[in-house]
Amino acid sequence: MNSQISLNDTLKESYNHGTSFTTSSMHKLPQKAFLFGHPISHSLAPLLHKILFQSVSLPWAFSLVETQDISRFLPALYQPNTIGCAVTMPYKVSLMSAVDCVTDESRTIGAMNTVFRRTAPDGRTINIGTNTDCIGIREAFLYNYPGILAESTGKPALVIGGGGACRAAVYALWKWMGASRIYMVNRVESEVRAIMGSFRDVGFGGDLVWIGSVEMAEGLEGPVVVVGTVPDVVPVEEGEILARRIVEVFLGKERKGFVLEMCYHPKPRTEFFALCQKAGWEVLCGTEAMIWQGIAQQILWTELPFGMFDLKEAAQRVTDMVQSH
Repeated sequence: MNSQISLNDTLKESYNHGTSFTTSSMHKLPQKAFLFGHPISHSLAPLLHKILFQSVSLPWAFSLVETQDISRFLPALYQPNTIGCAVTMPYKVSLMSAVDCVTDESRTIGAMNTVFRRTAPDGRTINIGTNTDCIGIREAFLYNYPGILAESTGKPALVIGGGGACRAAVYALWKWMGASRIYMVNRVESEVRAIMGSFRDVGFGGDLVWIGSVEMAEGLEGPVVVVGTVPDVVPVEEGEILARRIVEVFLGKERKGFVLEMCYHPKPRTEFFALCQKAGWEVLCGTEAMIWQGIAQQILWTELPFGMFDLKEAAQRVTDMVQSH
């Protein structure tokens, strides 16, 4: 699958809410976007978006709004010349009710990470919430492994974790990677059960399976695609230790596949990253998904085509920044 075509098609089909908002005159004027969350001082988003804005010659800026006060969101969004924003933890779920509407992706996943604007048929400007994390996950796999769908379609996949990134991974693996069923492993069963219930309530058609024991993992067909969404910490608690043992069973199966390690802070080569490589799997750093979801955000904010953005420059600069820490 061609990543450029699939990305543009997805954005065109999923985010067609009213008429275009940006105009050629807006492109010539200073506009701004921001990231809303806490803690975010380590975020690479300002660097990424600065590079992407520059690559299409837009005099636009991107900043951080780091706060534990959720009431600051709408005042920030309605600042003059603000084109939209990115949203991160702990607000990806709670702020969905603050926008005018959400896309099907965001509704199904149960979280949003992006707000963009369009002009409604009645002339009003509306703020639309969506989730580009799922696109970032998909494109990371498709761009780096062009033939992956031939291997992943009709086969199990595995998601590790129980937060917002986990939800986006489940959606991407089901919607676009062709997973026949998705194994879910986490240190706390109740978190996964809540996610499974949330997906079920919105009519999600995927087969989600909680894996709660080593014995269960041993008896199952191995996954082809794996997404890790947990922080880079050494397992200490009982639930963490069990989850790691279950994951090691899956990694140890004869058939090897592809892993996306979403965690890349404070270092890109996490313990899980190294564990997967040692077991013989192909492993991608989470910056790959971060870059692609950022490009999707740029397309939504600027309404410019994918091909205009300098992907290679953005990827190199972000990689250099991560490796320098």
